Amino acid sequence: MRISWNWLKTLIDLDGLSPREVADVLTSIGLEVESVEPLEPVKGMLTGVVVGHVLECAKHPDADRLSITRVDVGGGEHLQIVCGAPNVAEGQKVLVALVGATLYMTDGNSIVIKKSKIRGVESHGMICAEDELGLGQSHAGIMVLDPEARIGTAAADVLGLRADHVFEIGLTPNRADAMSHLGVARDLAAALRYRTGREVSARMPDVSAFTKDDDARRVSVDVQAPHAAPRYAGLTLTNVKVGPSPEWLRERLNSIGLKPINNVVDVTNFVQHELGQPLHAFDADRIADGKIIVRYMPAGTAFVTLDGKERKLDAEDLMIADPNGPLCIAGVFGGLASGVTEGTTAVFLESACFDAISVRRTARRHALNTDASFRFERGVDPEITLVAMERAAMLLREVAGAKVSSDITDLLAHEIPWRHVKVHFANVDRLCGVAIGHDDVVRILQLLDCRIASRTERMVEVQVPPYRVDVHREADLVEEVLRIHGFDRIPVPERLMVPAVMKDTATLEGLQQTLAGHLAARGFNEVMTPSLVNGERTMKLGAATESDLVRLLNPLSNELDVLRPTMLFGLLGAAVHNIARQRRDLRLFEKGRVYVSENGSTREEDRTALLVTGRRWRERWDAEDDRSASGDVKAEVELLVERLGIEGMTAQPVEHPLLDGAVGIQRKNVTLAVIGAVKPVVAKAFDVAQPVFFAELNDAVWLQQIASKRITYAEVSRFPSVRRDLSLLLDKGVTYAQLEKLALQAERKLLLSVDLFDVYEGDKLPAGKKSYALSFMLQDAEKTLTDEKVDKAMRRIRATFEKEVGAELRG
Repeated sequence: MRISWNWLKTLIDLDGLSPREVADVLTSIGLEVESVEPLEPVKGMLTGVVVGHVLECAKHPDADRLSITRVDVGGGEHLQIVCGAPNVAEGQKVLVALVGATLYMTDGNSIVIKKSKIRGVESHGMICAEDELGLGQSHAGIMVLDPEARIGTAAADVLGLRADHVFEIGLTPNRADAMSHLGVARDLAAALRYRTGREVSARMPDVSAFTKDDDARRVSVDVQAPHAAPRYAGLTLTNVKVGPSPEWLRERLNSIGLKPINNVVDVTNFVQHELGQPLHAFDADRIADGKIIVRYMPAGTAFVTLDGKERKLDAEDLMIADPNGPLCIAGVFGGLASGVTEGTTAVFLESACFDAISVRRTARRHALNTDASFRFERGVDPEITLVAMERAAMLLREVAGAKVSSDITDLLAHEIPWRHVKVHFANVDRLCGVAIGHDDVVRILQLLDCRIASRTERMVEVQVPPYRVDVHREADLVEEVLRIHGFDRIPVPERLMVPAVMKDTATLEGLQQTLAGHLAARGFNEVMTPSLVNGERTMKLGAATESDLVRLLNPLSNELDVLRPTMLFGLLGAAVHNIARQRRDLRLFEKGRVYVSENGSTREEDRTALLVTGRRWRERWDAEDDRSASGDVKAEVELLVERLGIEGMTAQPVEHPLLDGAVGIQRKNVTLAVIGAVKPVVAKAFDVAQPVFFAELNDAVWLQQIASKRITYAEVSRFPSVRRDLSLLLDKGVTYAQLEKLALQAERKLLLSVDLFDVYEGDKLPAGKKSYALSFMLQDAEKTLTDEKVDKAMRRIRATFEKEVGAELRG
């Protein structure tokens, strides 16, 4: 949310405070200011440019198009300035850039004014044209000011330029009351009064002068859904002249990033951002029979919104209609047929309080996120409805010549009570961790517009204003007290006693921390991606069927409408984000959940996923340009297996809709992980053009494997190990996993490990054959191995290979 410093100062006295000081206070009370940006209508604000009076003007002796002038710039200083403008003349009031001033021109260039010689004549400044000052495009001549302009006055002052600062506030969703300049001013006033004793308060715009001009036009209102529109107010204005807004109004809207449209629409936007109350203006001549009906429409009713799109209404969409049909989606978006245009002369102005849940569902259903829906979804102040209406009417009278031509219609379904909440002083101290005086607690609550219903020595009962839609419980009010008192004023004890906590790896949290720590040490970077993905693309790529997907009832976007069934899509999104920024060599991992629908219920599974793409290692002059492969991801998974001490793992080919050459890492017929190369069509769908390799670990299965595992210790053998190699001719269908398993079964006592160090497939081998070179490490923990024992063990292994898979020993 953007808040203008100049606008804020119209609602609260901030004399003597800088924007940065105010930003610090706002952040300390929970309205976190993410940035304070200077806002200048002209870059540099024409610093060093003043009003000058041309006392003399004569032709340059050596240049027909140049003039030599003597200019009074104030302070008794007369400057000689050489000027090339054809319209410079004696007696003019002009804008003079003094030596040292920097000018930012409209073409994007800037110049620093220096003392110079032009055709042999010294020049001590520059008389400026509007393009040289960044004020426009004209370079036909210098700017000539009103003769009454005071000599020496800063250019920014004489031109009415005002610098501003804009606060970018990261507002939390619960603080609907602070979604306006008035809301920020209220909080700021409470903090300043309590902390500094400064006598300030937020000023509500004065609407005491609001009156009705005549009874020329009245629009009747019929609210048929009072539960969805508990308060609805309307007013008719005539003699409206639609046109551009005055400069002050355009300046206010521009400061918060809103584009001015016309004076009527701009007033409604202005009031919304000033008071937090959304308004809507209808062309009264387009309201059939002069009657507004707040109602639901039949499902499937076609309605064209202001953006020109036709939308099919749902039976639960609250609409503002007339006898002929819908005019506006209540609290969300206006209709094209009833909007204000240049030809509008009569306006029906709406100010209402709509049900938050109804507005939220409608906005999500139609994928509309407007400033109005943003506020209605979180809750608006039902007590400011009429004030906002009167404020807008008075502004329209001022900027559009409008006349108030009816009484205000105010339909209130029921009184909006102030909530009663009891606050016990002992609970304030307990939750805050510091003793806050009882009188201070009460004072803070009063500064926050709470009414004191009753008070005893132990507690105070307060009435909470309706605009604080987030305050319902005692703990909520304690938080309010603490943020105004100051989180930073809670003393830190001299000693912090932190008990030792033993971490058990055999928990999901412990497992995930172990996996994350290991992967980070291996050069992986952790990413966090949204758990929402695009359902249509998910089904198109084959990651899930319609029945498998867990869909959102009210998605924020049609692009993010289902919960992810795989971790791959988020990692691919992170990869393409980095690749687009010239970071092509990536090792990423993510912890998260996947979601699958089964028999009407949702199953959630914790997963850890790895993605590798690009070079194996950083590009160097002494390193080969090796590219990553599926084996790299497999090796990382095997290192994780080794790190956790899981034994008896095998790798089996599996079918996977998103991966080529997919392999399942299994133990006792349970799949711990799936590894493979991302299919090109899948990578292309995410605009990734380079090979990508992926692994997804099922955390729950890994946890089962390590939960029952006991850590044992054995003495390091004093006897050397022995290596033997075999070169085997095999059928192409035989896998390394088969050979490893057979070898360990054939020699259980001495064989420590098996490794594949060479693979050959070529025309020198018989058709359908391949060659594997395997290494075998053997060791006896009790004595030195003899050649006889080693040879005997290798004969058993070889015989098993020949019998089970038809292996042939190569020479």
